[in-house]
Amino acid sequence: MGRMGTRYERLTTPMVRVDGELRPTDWGTALTIAAEGFKRNPGHATGMFSCSKATNEMNFLAQKFARTVLGTNNVDSCNRT
Repeated sequence: MGRMGTRYERLTTPMVRVDGELRPTDWGTALTIAAEGFKRNPGHATGMFSCSKATNEMNFLAQKFARTVLGTNNVDSCNRT
C-alpha cells in the first residue's frame, strides 16, 4: 500500500488476487484461498522461524510441527545470534 505523509496505510479487510488485481473479501474466503495454496505446494512454499530465546523444548516442538504438519524441512531457530 502507498504512503500517506509519514504514516503507512493500513489494510482493514483481507484481500485476494483475482485476475491479477487485489480485491477485498471476507476472512472465510481469504483463509480458504490461502489453505488451497498450501495444499497445492505442501512443504515447498512454507518454512518456520523459531526464537533463539525459546527453550530447547519449544524449538523442538516448532520443528516437529513444521516437519509433520507443514511437511517442510525449512526450519530455522536463529541460534547463531
